[in-house]
Amino acid sequence: MRTTLTIDDDVFAHARAHAQRERISIGEALSRLARQGIQASQMAPPPAAKPKSRYALLPARAEVITSEHVRRLMEHEGI
Repeated sequence: MRTTLTIDDDVFAHARAHAQRERISIGEALSRLARQGIQASQMAPPPAAKPKSRYALLPARAEVITSEHVRRLMEHEGI
């Protein structure tokens, strides 16, 4: 598809360098780079939610943490 775009100079320079390295057109370089960005954003984990307090929550676990767990950990850590 043919279209007219306005892109930033640094993006154009990067695309042109990529096109020269790969011996492809700038349009093909921009398409490849855009696809890479799309794929990376789809694979990236969603941003972590901002904590409601200064204490971070740990992920849910299948076990209940008891006082005995805490005591054993404290003994192991020498606290």
